[in-house]
Amino acid sequence: MLKSGILNAQLAHALARLGHTDTIVIADCGLPVPEGVELVDLALVFGVPTFEQVWHAVTDALEIEAVTIADATPAEVRALLPAELSEVIEVDHEQLKAEVARARVVVRSGSTTAYSNVILRCGVPFGS
Repeated sequence: MLKSGILNAQLAHALARLGHTDTIVIADCGLPVPEGVELVDLALVFGVPTFEQVWHAVTDALEIEAVTIADATPAEVRALLPAELSEVIEVDHEQLKAEVARARVVVRSGSTTAYSNVILRCGVPFGS
């Protein structure tokens, strides 16, 4: 048995398949997931797990080079974005939802905070 890291088998598998420039979405429980995009549904009940818990679990496991957020993204989600992140792209909520269709996977949290959705673009943990 693993002693640390992602224990959810579906999520661990989805993360392990990601490569440079692939995108993954961490979403609130209300974001529509387009047909054909893999969904890892972690939501148990409203608020569980929190967006922040899912954020930390996923971003601890991945190298992130950029994020896309909506202009309506709440302050508590924006506060999670690392200061050293080189690229933060801000779009309107409808554009963000359209970009979800190109993601490799959506990870659904139990968050009920409106517009708590972030698209992460994977980087590489080594130099060029």
